Amino acid sequence: MLRGTSEALTERHDLAMLDLDGVVYVDGEAVPRAAESISSAREAGMRVAFITNNASRTPTTVAEHLCRLGVRADAADVVTSAQAAARVLVEELGEGARVVLLGAEGLDEAVRAVGLEPVGVEDDAAAVVTGYGPDVRWREVMRAAVRIRDGLWWVASNTDLSIPTAYGTAPGHGVLVETLQRFSGVDPVVAGKPARPLLDETVRRVGGQRPLMVGDRLDTDIEGAVATGVEALLVLTGVTDLAALLSARAQERPTYLHLDLRGLLEPHPEVVVDGTGAICGGWTARVDDGRLVVQGQGDETDWWRSAAVAGWAHLDATGDVASTGDLVGPPTPVSR
Repeated sequence: MLRGTSEALTERHDLAMLDLDGVVYVDGEAVPRAAESISSAREAGMRVAFITNNASRTPTTVAEHLCRLGVRADAADVVTSAQAAARVLVEELGEGARVVLLGAEGLDEAVRAVGLEPVGVEDDAAAVVTGYGPDVRWREVMRAAVRIRDGLWWVASNTDLSIPTAYGTAPGHGVLVETLQRFSGVDPVVAGKPARPLLDETVRRVGGQRPLMVGDRLDTDIEGAVATGVEALLVLTGVTDLAALLSARAQERPTYLHLDLRGLLEPHPEVVVDGTGAICGGWTARVDDGRLVVQGQGDETDWWRSAAVAGWAHLDATGDVASTGDLVGPPTPVSR
């Protein structure tokens, strides 16, 4: 269940690990209030890292994009699943090891940066590493699949099934991972969220003793934080809607919830659960005959907090996800 705190998260945590798409930007454009919130968090003494499961772009490319959006960022502030995958490889194999690489520039740069040698699918190698790469050829995928089946160690940058593109949502690297798994019968070591290596690599590179994961996806950002033992802030600027929130399993539930990155800068009220429902601020949420009902008035974020806790309590007690009916969010305030 959600946790309350009387202090701002910038005081409780010294590192914010920010997912990018859905948190800092959406479809390449800045999320409202993101840049200002990040700047204020830094002024309060919080370190900020930008982390992404996208293994195709280099940290420099990501940082340049952020700067164009008004978010100050250096390449050292960006940590990718490609870098996490490279760390997994070099810690197991040592520098100088030869690695078959299926991916794009970001993966190639990360592998070389830790002293590994990327090679082709026909070359002698100690492992194969895969990541999203639109120019990877099918014959290379086939050859890598056979080598994985025959015993070549495999590290995958991530298992994201979809990626946003200029022409809509498209298949992500996870689709290739599933194809290779089905053919070879082998599961890869995964570096990206919700697996642990990306968050560990972020702390190693950026520092911090009390990290906070900030994301918009329950099944990658939040689940990864829970699995790593890191507190997490869910923001509602990305893909999580009310129905998804109410269906969150225990391992997908955040520590804190806010509409956007202003949640870094504020205390978080406690949600009280009693016989009437889940109460936060002026809102009371409960599940009646399987349907979520929220009554009262007050802060918009408190509406979401009370709804989430009531829904989770119902899910835990019954095993059923509460119905939302026509409810999608708090009522729009009437202008005066």
